[in-house]
Amino acid sequence: MDDIRNLTGMHIDILREIGNIGAGNAATALSTLLNKKIEMAVPRVQIATFAEMMESIGGPEQIVACVYLRIEGEAPGNMFFVLPPEQAERFVRRMIGDDSFSFQGEAHELGCSALQELGNILAGSYLSALADFTRLNLHPSVPALAVDMIGAVLSFGLLELSRVGDYAILIDTAIYDERRPDESINGHFFLLPDPESFSTIFRALGVDGL
Repeated sequence: MDDIRNLTGMHIDILREIGNIGAGNAATALSTLLNKKIEMAVPRVQIATFAEMMESIGGPEQIVACVYLRIEGEAPGNMFFVLPPEQAERFVRRMIGDDSFSFQGEAHELGCSALQELGNILAGSYLSALADFTRLNLHPSVPALAVDMIGAVLSFGLLELSRVGDYAILIDTAIYDERRPDESINGHFFLLPDPESFSTIFRALGVDGL
């Protein structure tokens, strides 16, 4: 694979369009789940190195809530949805109607399941948009949840990518209730394709150069 930095504005525009469609699908699913109008926005899409991913969160020792899943199929890889713990707690409290939920106390099975479901809906929506655009067969594994330092939770997904420069697709995601747009929940999606999958994805999109 050639240097990922050869990606052009066209590549990024395609990724942004996929992100916007995925966000729209996720907003519809979340609105149904929560029985309220949920909006989503994708303020930024970029190709990021390992160091840039760490910096976007606040450094490798920053504690995050992370939903992880493996992408299987014709362009395998790893996907992470990362939130600051306090924002994850706020969203879970709304989902389960329990203002006492916290990651600091005893394990809260319902709350953790709710956050996994949030990650599953978002990841599934983005993955469906990517599969629709590329016509590749892609499907997610069962999501796993971790609350830990960002360096630790990303290290597993970076094992394969470390051979080719640690590049990933970063999609910033803002989720908000239509009635409270000033209280958005801001997370990051990291899509880490396996070494050969970047080329597979962009060839399927009809874009050469990787």
